[in-house]
Amino acid sequence: MLLAGRVAIVTGAAQGIGRACAARLAREGAQVAACDVNGAAVRELAKAIEAEGGRASAVHCDVAKPADVSKALDETLKAFGRVDVLVNNAGVLDDAPFLELGIDEFDRVLGVNLRGAFLMAQAVARQMVKDAGSAAAGARGVFAGASSGASRGAIVNMSSINEKFGLPDHVAYSVSKGGISQLTRSMAVALAPHGIRVNAVGPGTIDTPILAGVVKDKAFRAKVLSRTPLGRFGRPEEIAAIVAWLASDEASYVTGTTLFADGGRLPLNYVVPVAEEG
Repeated sequence: MLLAGRVAIVTGAAQGIGRACAARLAREGAQVAACDVNGAAVRELAKAIEAEGGRASAVHCDVAKPADVSKALDETLKAFGRVDVLVNNAGVLDDAPFLELGIDEFDRVLGVNLRGAFLMAQAVARQMVKDAGSAAAGARGVFAGASSGASRGAIVNMSSINEKFGLPDHVAYSVSKGGISQLTRSMAVALAPHGIRVNAVGPGTIDTPILAGVVKDKAFRAKVLSRTPLGRFGRPEEIAAIVAWLASDEASYVTGTTLFADGGRLPLNYVVPVAEEG
């Protein structure tokens, strides 16, 4: 198992990619603190993980609120004693043309997707550094903390293919994911001396409840698939597999990188044929 004995916090774990990440990390041996504003859903998830022989706790958490972030970390430490992995997955989507997008909606999306990712990552990274303090005290040199190759922590941020592409009807979302890209790089450099790796995953079109609210008919589905060379939507479990690898020591020399899982969309500069559905 890739993450045997590790403790992981997964935000936005109630559904979709977050739920798949929590389940996959648990199967890889991690003890998982599943966090979400939907408390009932993460309680059900924690029970499902434990029913399969894993260990999990459920935490009600709005990542945009510093008090909730502190509570989530405190409850994780109370349940499992430490934290080794953070999956910053919590996210929301706006749905208004640029000229009609209200400031309150813009702030709501940036508050969860970007500010929330910063708050959670900073709190968890501080705890990781604190836990590694005794070992770091004997290290020499600016980057001595990372010189052995032993990971002291891994943070995986959930970005999107839309950190690269602009969406006219999801402006705040696109802006937030562009911010996640820069946050990932900056954090990776800042935390490297402490042996903490920071990476991101940039999913393309993934079959989640959020997608169901966007892809409303067959014509729109065909339009989306026309920009996807592999010809299908991705599955949450495919993103979770990448997250598990990035969080593990198998990726011990990978930091500051966004790994795109988009069915080939990023290199495409035209459209591809789409099979007709019955």
